[in-house]
Amino acid sequence: MLAGAALALMLASTPALASDNSSSDQQKAAPLYPNATRKEPKLDLTDKKEQEALNKGLDAAQANNKDQATQLLQPLVDSSKSKYVQAMALQGLARVHATNNDMPGGIDLLKRSLDNGVMPNDAYFQLEYELATFYLLNQQYQPAIDQVEKWRAEGKKETPESYALEGEAYYRMQKYPESIAAIKKAQSMTDKPDPRWNQLLMLAYNDSGQKDKAADVAKQQVAAAPTDPTSFHNALSLDIQMQKYDDALKLMEDGKAKGLLSTESDYVTMAKLYMNKAQDQATQDPGPDTEKATQVLQEGMTKGIVKPSAENYVLMGDASMIGGNADAAAAQYKKAVPLASDGEAAYKAGVALVTQNEYSAAKPLLQQAISKGVKHKGKAYMALAQANVGLKDKAAAAEAVMEAEKDPETASQAKKWLKEANIGG
Repeated sequence: MLAGAALALMLASTPALASDNSSSDQQKAAPLYPNATRKEPKLDLTDKKEQEALNKGLDAAQANNKDQATQLLQPLVDSSKSKYVQAMALQGLARVHATNNDMPGGIDLLKRSLDNGVMPNDAYFQLEYELATFYLLNQQYQPAIDQVEKWRAEGKKETPESYALEGEAYYRMQKYPESIAAIKKAQSMTDKPDPRWNQLLMLAYNDSGQKDKAADVAKQQVAAAPTDPTSFHNALSLDIQMQKYDDALKLMEDGKAKGLLSTESDYVTMAKLYMNKAQDQATQDPGPDTEKATQVLQEGMTKGIVKPSAENYVLMGDASMIGGNADAAAAQYKKAVPLASDGEAAYKAGVALVTQNEYSAAKPLLQQAISKGVKHKGKAYMALAQANVGLKDKAAAAEAVMEAEKDPETASQAKKWLKEANIGG
């Protein structure tokens, strides 16, 4: 699966709080929304003590000091005669609710603040944008889109971040064409697009079935951030989904050299890719690639990343069998036997030993496999019969084949054997 699909990919944090900008220095600053359609109201802040309390409360909210922010701002909401003070205090309390994971409460307070309306344009439109982010974080995706479009229309301002927000909301609604268009619009508006937008674009392409385009974006991410594990794993996942196993293996080899293999799954995946490559090369020697598969798993075990489990020892044994090294395979399978909950490892070990004519060693393993339970019981009995034939115990061989005859999977093979041995009807 693709990594990094966390909620609000483009939102590292909620926007900074709009501060009290009633001071003369701040009023002289260039407005952020010079072309806004909204007419700025006259501010009604006259009490210096309230102004000090408001500033301290907003600073506390910005610093996530929730208790102090609430103690300072709630009395202003409840009792201030200044609508401006109430509006700004409501915004600060909305942040407190958001940091307490109460997004509905934060949304309600932001809407009350905006409905109050007595604040400068810079603060008003920042609150409008913040409301859009709150909707997004609360998984109210259509309201988030509606709100950011309202913000653009009234504030007469466009930013790449606003289109990225829209792109995420559309993505969450599974409206992939709209999501892709919004993200690409965001990227076109800046020479330094947020790398997370590429992540979102890749997910939108992938989930809409455009895996080739998703893979192209993933490769761009790897090229731009060659040591980033998320980019590496996304590109790998897409290569495997598209069955581009050679590309996936090359990517893993590069990633291993850069230290990006950090989980058991990474090492197991790389081993399986080597095994797949070995099986695809029927006209060539599979040995070198299967040896690399076992080496990768062994390296992972040495580092303490890959568990010495039955599954992993069986995988190493399978690699050796594909490579034609039955002795090495049997050795790995036998390591798995005491760790396994069923008889599969013992069965594979027994078969490997039979192929090497080591019948005495194979027989007890095959008997153990049958007693512990195997997926293909008839095949296990046929392998046991072969071991008994090798040990020149024809009676035991015939008994094993008659058991194999009871399994539909091996019934015809067993009947043929018994007929040729002139046993039974």
